[in-house]
Amino acid sequence: MARRPKEGDKAVVEETVSKTDAELKRRRSQRSFPAATFDEPLDFAKSVFRIGGGLPVKRLTLFDQLGKSPESGASRQMIINAGKYGLTKGGVAADNIELTTDGLKIVDDHSSQRDKILAQVRLAIEQVEPFQKLYERFVGNKLPAHAVLIDAAKDLGIDGSHAPEAVDTFIVNLRFVGLLKTLSGAERIVPLDMLLSEAPATSASSSIKPAITAGTSVVTSDHAQFESTCFYIAPIGEDGSETRKHSDLFLGTIIEPALEPFRLTVVRADAIDQPGVITRQIIDYIMRSRLVIADLSFHNPNVFYELALRHAVKLPIVQVIRSFEKVPFDVNQMRTIHIDTSDIYSFAPRIESYRSEVANQVRRALEPDHVVDTPISIYFPSMTVSL
Repeated sequence: MARRPKEGDKAVVEETVSKTDAELKRRRSQRSFPAATFDEPLDFAKSVFRIGGGLPVKRLTLFDQLGKSPESGASRQMIINAGKYGLTKGGVAADNIELTTDGLKIVDDHSSQRDKILAQVRLAIEQVEPFQKLYERFVGNKLPAHAVLIDAAKDLGIDGSHAPEAVDTFIVNLRFVGLLKTLSGAERIVPLDMLLSEAPATSASSSIKPAITAGTSVVTSDHAQFESTCFYIAPIGEDGSETRKHSDLFLGTIIEPALEPFRLTVVRADAIDQPGVITRQIIDYIMRSRLVIADLSFHNPNVFYELALRHAVKLPIVQVIRSFEKVPFDVNQMRTIHIDTSDIYSFAPRIESYRSEVANQVRRALEPDHVVDTPISIYFPSMTVSL
């Protein structure tokens, strides 16, 4: 005989339905901005130009030349993001992909520097409505605190669940096109006229690139919550050394704050075992953590060894490096965030935008359909590693 529902059961059902409706509403809410920073689809546009020379390119031919499946989620997202920014024309099912007028101006070395700047600002900021409104509200001022920008984004109608992503993308785009500059010891959102006045007369293309010590408690792999862990591969060094101070600085001022919205616990090797020694516990973290952030600064051999292990399992990775150091050839195919530590006056004003860059890369890396492109996945796509 079926059990008659009790009054308490009804309350539980109603609460469950309410939570389900809220989750569905959150998932259905559409971004009013592209799901990538401007530099990523710009790379795609450059590939279209390289392969087609400014003419339309067959979609299938394009992805064959790129060594990617045209029907994969990552490939489709490239087309969507480039289209949303107005860099290319042609959807995910189109026969041809071609550059827009502005897209061609940006990627063609024969365009004047002024035309490139205007086209980049137009596509990365002005034609994305929430970005244009944020820019208009704060231009001429210091870059506001992250929380202030998030509140402003919500006031502009951006869904609360998307507001942090919108702000991070906005900041990275500002910096990429040159509208975020360090002036008087702080990062400021500058007027377009100021940017244009600094443009060189040549037509050569330009590219604007962009301490809390880890806890001493030992974390064992037996109790590790790998799904909520980010393992931080970094040069560590001895207490008091330049390497240790560098690692602590990046960890405390950039990495940990950037990961707070994702509720990931950051673990560095010295919280597990003796620094400089690669143990089984460290390998466990490298190969099983939900995310790995690798600091390539100092070109530390252990870092590259650990990074190679992560490449083999094809799980999410974010790379950072000091801006004056070169990314070695074998890993320079992967997007790397360059952080200027040449002096305190260069580093301190940009901390907030560095956090946004890291947060943006993390957000993309953790998306369910994100494809991790490493030298191993590119050349040996069918290779699998079992733990």
